[in-house]
Amino acid sequence: MHTGWPSPYIPVLVQGNYTFQISSEEGSWLTVIPQFGTIFGSIFTGLIGDIFGRQKLIVFSCLPIIASWLLVGFAKSSVTMFIGRFISGFAGGLSFGVVPMYLVEIAEAEIRGVIASISTFCIVLGILLINIFGAYLPLDTAAFLAIALPVLLLITFLWMPESPYFLLMKGKPEEARKSLQIFTGAEDVDVDLHRISMAIQEQYKIKGSFFDLFTVRSNRKALIVTSGLTSFQQLSGSMAIIFYCKTIFDEAKDFMSPSVSTIIYFTIQLFMSLISSFIVDIYGRRPLLIISITGTALSLFTAGSYVYIKNRTEIDTTGLGFIPVVALSCYIVASSIGLQTLPSLILGEIFPTNVKVFAFCTMNLYYIGAVTIISKLFHWSSETYGMHVPFFIFTGCCIIGLIFIIIIVPETKGKTLEDIQLELHGERKVLPTKICEKMENIEDS
Repeated sequence: MHTGWPSPYIPVLVQGNYTFQISSEEGSWLTVIPQFGTIFGSIFTGLIGDIFGRQKLIVFSCLPIIASWLLVGFAKSSVTMFIGRFISGFAGGLSFGVVPMYLVEIAEAEIRGVIASISTFCIVLGILLINIFGAYLPLDTAAFLAIALPVLLLITFLWMPESPYFLLMKGKPEEARKSLQIFTGAEDVDVDLHRISMAIQEQYKIKGSFFDLFTVRSNRKALIVTSGLTSFQQLSGSMAIIFYCKTIFDEAKDFMSPSVSTIIYFTIQLFMSLISSFIVDIYGRRPLLIISITGTALSLFTAGSYVYIKNRTEIDTTGLGFIPVVALSCYIVASSIGLQTLPSLILGEIFPTNVKVFAFCTMNLYYIGAVTIISKLFHWSSETYGMHVPFFIFTGCCIIGLIFIIIIVPETKGKTLEDIQLELHGERKVLPTKICEKMENIEDS
C-alpha cells in the first residue's frame, strides 16, 4: 500500500488540503524516499537471510510496516512523514527480498509461476486499496486503516512452516520433511527431499559469497537476465506511472474524474495480475514477456502522442479525453501479463541457493536505484518539457527491451530449480518436469 500511496495523497499535501503543506519538489522526494529505506532493508536481508530464515524475516517485516503507518497517520509535519515513508522502505526491502524467495522455494515446479505471482498480485491489491482510500478518506484515517493488513499477516504467518530449502541448509532434514509434507500435501516426500538435499550439497561445496555473483559464469548469466528485466520493467514507466497515476489522468479530467480513472486503472491491473498468475505456467515466461513489452510500447506511444497533440499543437482534442484513459488501460493490461509480474518470479528461479540471498539483496538495491532515477526523470522531464517526453522515452526503451528478451532471457517454465541451474551451467538440455516423469513411467513399464 505504501507503493501506491503517493498517487492519491501527494496531490493532497501539495495542494494544501491537509494539516500541513509541502512543495512539488518535496512531494517528488516524499515519493522516492522509501527507496532509500529499502537500501538498508535489502542489506539487512542479505546479512541475516540465511541465518534466521525466510519465514521469521517475513514475520519481522510486519513490525516496521505497522510503525511506518503510525508515523504517517500521526504526522504533523513533513519531517515525520519523511521518517514514516523511510521506514516503510526499510520494511519493503525486507519483504521484497525474502517473500519471492520463500514462495519459489515452497512451490512445486508445475505451479511455481502461480504461487510466486501471488506477491505481485498482493502488491497491486494494496495499491488499489490505498487509491480507493484516497478517493474517499482523509490521509490519517487511511493510514490507520492500512495497519490492519500487516497485523493480520503477523498473526497468521507465525504458524507457517519454514522453507524446506532453508531447513536443509541448516541440517534439519526432519523439519524439512514435515515442511515438504505440508506444502505438497503428500506423506511420501523422499524423492523431493533427496533431490533438494543433493542440490544444496552440490551448491554448498563452495560456500556462496557476494562476489560469486560476478565470478561464477552461471551466476553472471543469471545476473544479466535479472538486471536486464528489472531495467526494462522500470524503463517502461512501471513505478513512475504508479507514483504519478492521478497526475497523469488529470490530462483526461474532462472525460472522467482522475480519482475514478485511477481506481479503474488499478482494478484492471489487479484483474490482469490474477490472470497472469494462472497463465504463466501454461504459456511460459518468454512468450508472455514478449507480448507484454510489445503491448506496453504501443500503449505508451499512444498516450504520449495524445498528450503531445493536446499540449503542443493547435489540433482540437475536444471529445478525445478518453484516449489517455484507454491507452493507459491497455498499458496496464499489457504490462501486467508479463513485465510487471515475471521479473521477480525469474529472479527467484534463476539463482542457486548458496547465493540467492546475495542475489536478492543486489537486485533489490539495483531496483531501488532504477525506481529512484526513473521516477525523478519522469517528474523532471514532464515538468520541464511536457508529459509526452517521458512517454516517448519509455516507448523507445520498450523496443530495446523486446530485443533483449528475445535474445537473452531463457525459458524456465516447468523446470525444477535444480534443472534451471544445470541449464545455466550448460550441462544438458532440460525437459519440463512432467515430460521427464512420463518418460520415467514408460521406462518403468
